[in-house]
Amino acid sequence: MQDFKKNYMARKNSRNSSRKHKEKKRFPTFEGRVQMTREGFGFVIIDGRDDDVYVKASKMHGALNDDLVRVTVTREKTDKTRCEGQITEIIERSRKPFVGILHTVGEQAWVLMQSRTMPYDIQVTNLSDFPQAEAGMKVSAAIDYWKRSDSCPTGHLVDVLGVAGENDTEMHAILAEFGLPYRFEPEVENAADQISDTITEDDLRGRRDFRKILTFTIDPADAKDFDDALSFRKLENGNYEVGVHIADVTYYVKPGTIVDDEAKARGTSVYLVDRTVPMLPEKLSNKLCSLRPHEEKLTFSAVFEMTPSAKVVSRWYGRTAINSDYRFAYEQAQEIIEAGKADSEINECILILHDLASKLRKQRFAAGAISFERPEMKVECDEKGRPVNIYQKVTKEANWLIEEFMLLANRSVAEFVATGCKGTPGVPEKGKKVVKTFVYRIHDEPNPEKIESLRNFAGNFGYKLGPTTSGKEISKSLNKLFADTKDKPEAAAIEMLSLRSMAKARYDTENIGHYGLAFKYYTHFTSPIRRYPDT
Repeated sequence: MQDFKKNYMARKNSRNSSRKHKEKKRFPTFEGRVQMTREGFGFVIIDGRDDDVYVKASKMHGALNDDLVRVTVTREKTDKTRCEGQITEIIERSRKPFVGILHTVGEQAWVLMQSRTMPYDIQVTNLSDFPQAEAGMKVSAAIDYWKRSDSCPTGHLVDVLGVAGENDTEMHAILAEFGLPYRFEPEVENAADQISDTITEDDLRGRRDFRKILTFTIDPADAKDFDDALSFRKLENGNYEVGVHIADVTYYVKPGTIVDDEAKARGTSVYLVDRTVPMLPEKLSNKLCSLRPHEEKLTFSAVFEMTPSAKVVSRWYGRTAINSDYRFAYEQAQEIIEAGKADSEINECILILHDLASKLRKQRFAAGAISFERPEMKVECDEKGRPVNIYQKVTKEANWLIEEFMLLANRSVAEFVATGCKGTPGVPEKGKKVVKTFVYRIHDEPNPEKIESLRNFAGNFGYKLGPTTSGKEISKSLNKLFADTKDKPEAAAIEMLSLRSMAKARYDTENIGHYGLAFKYYTHFTSPIRRYPDT
């Protein structure tokens, strides 16, 4: 009897222990966004967590691409398996539409999916709202609900994109699939149209007048909006005054207006192979805020007094007005530089600015900037938007001219805000409190382990990477490696691996400098025509 009681208590304690163990083993639960596949399985992307969570199709429980969900992790990542889980709740359905082909049977309609992120067709209930819709057309649809008893989700048509295969239809389909707008609502267009395009004396009040100073733009030949310009004049003391002017978009687009809300929602302009989908309506992006030649424009400017050796001796920032005298394509400015003939005022101006830019560029690389020059490809389209040619865009001195002066403005504005300097670089204004709160563009030093991987990789081709014990040594060694591999078959692979060894550039209010550019202070002093976060 005693042995029976002892065995019974032992089994009871064992069961209690096992029950307690199971109670302690609780699976972690997270919120995240679904990234779905055509095959039906998906991944939940969780902010702040390096590993996404793989979810089998049978464990998706009705969740679809871009839905906000709650996922329970059932198996953590190991050396041989990935993190796995199941979706336990759909917190919020995504409002992004899916693109497919309209199919009708009597009064019923479905959108047959052609999406890489949607494995199920969608039944739509509002076909009557689109009298222009015909079976076989490409359309976009959004999900409303998906009952467990239904074979497919139910939603509504968002837009009729057009006849499948036509260029405009396919371009709009690309934009719709990624939730990007391809037209402005009438009320946004109307609000932009109401903005006056006449510059009055009140508009000019408080602005520094550059309208009679030689000013020009240099942009790609096919550019439609010109958001920055340079002005130039010689000073009596032998120095030069160089102005970097950007369109004063904020003068026209006020916070809280319908145009501002739309720009904020879009965030950026979007560039496709045959078109630009602008962040701002055309009246602003291509007219009022485009620094077109022989038109008075309201601008914001950084103005520098520079010696012939490219030393900045004073600087000024503020609102201005300009009237651009010339609009150059890069190729036209390059011809002037290569000809080297200062036989007109504008030619002399470009040659002097080219000389100053060359010296700024030399100073930058001497300070430790890295010379990444990855090739950029350009797609040429015919009048119907069909690609007919692809060629490499060659970057030359005319590109560097604009680049160096924009970089000068970017770092000078950042330094001015960070240190409270005014006039003379590095010298704060007397009695002025040093201001530090600002959004900087920062770039940390490279990962040492990745630099060593690069060293081993380059060694396979017979190249030796120089010293890498300090940040400046790394940049010097990388620049030499790029020079040694220039025009060699392995150059692209080595430069790509070099880029991957770099830290990611990002925005932050804590300034650590920009390693790749070798700047202590750096920000984006560019006109917010194409990117809402710009100055």
